[in-house]
Amino acid sequence: MRFVAATLALAACSLSAGVSFAQQEPYLDDRSTPQALVKSLYNAIGRKEYARAYGYFANPPAPTLNDYAKGFDETEGVTLIVGTPAEEGAAGSTFYSLPVAISATGANEQVFAGCYTLRLANPQIQGDPYKPLEIEKGALAPVSGPIETALPTSCPDAPALPAQNAALERAKAKFTASRLDSCQIEEGNEPQAWDIEFHYTYDSQDEPARTFKLIRFYCARGAYNEVHVYYLADDMGELNELHFAQPELDIRYENDDHEGKVESVNVIGFTSADRLVNSEFDPDTKTISSWAKWRGVGDASSVGKWIFRNGTFTLVRFEVDASYDGEIEHQTVVDYDSGP
Repeated sequence: MRFVAATLALAACSLSAGVSFAQQEPYLDDRSTPQALVKSLYNAIGRKEYARAYGYFANPPAPTLNDYAKGFDETEGVTLIVGTPAEEGAAGSTFYSLPVAISATGANEQVFAGCYTLRLANPQIQGDPYKPLEIEKGALAPVSGPIETALPTSCPDAPALPAQNAALERAKAKFTASRLDSCQIEEGNEPQAWDIEFHYTYDSQDEPARTFKLIRFYCARGAYNEVHVYYLADDMGELNELHFAQPELDIRYENDDHEGKVESVNVIGFTSADRLVNSEFDPDTKTISSWAKWRGVGDASSVGKWIFRNGTFTLVRFEVDASYDGEIEHQTVVDYDSGP
């Protein structure tokens, strides 16, 4: 796969648009932010509009436009993720440093990571010709491991992000890279994040509280359900996607159409779910709750509750209404929440 360093620095997109060259997107030309400009660059490359892509650079990224276009001859697809840009003002201009990770496929697959530097000369003092936001340079290098762990938390010449902000950026990268096929990754659906302070049971209460970060991503939406994915970053920098314990149920009806009377609801085991439906996090009680509606009126549905304790979320309550009778009457099938 011919994908020289200069060419590698040309392809990236916003957090919410991790797609491949093979997917033709509507025309996009947006220089309003560093992320938007890099996404527009990728859009031009994906549409094979190399002259437009070439024009986003302040300095030519290759000796000629033809050389630049040839760099993509054997590239079949690229998945791209960007982080949060740092900015710094200098000599009438604003400079941006934008972290980027790329997974390129062709003859083989390789992951690259690095940064773009972008520059915007102060629009209020510019004359004619006017220069919009431009890409000054890109510096990417091959890295090992999957793309979701490759995104830099900051650029070498930019101030480092606080540890908890870095965890959020890594969660964004991991979610985007791993959920392209299973979630509706859309622009504008920013994740929600909460800091959870606690002590392990073996910690001294005189010690400072530990701080974990819980991060919730929108995944999909139906007529009456919204699906979320959660990540948890610990105080040592480890980031994990959360899976939630749920009971496996054997539900028996008096007939086979599920419209008749419920004869029994029994727990026959436990499984885990990598997403929750209509979920909410309560920071005061440190609990996540969900209400999965089996149909719009919400009579047939299941309700779960998971509490954060000792560094993880544990299922403490699960309720089910398996009837389709128009009444919401949940039956508790798991209860570790009521106390003795």
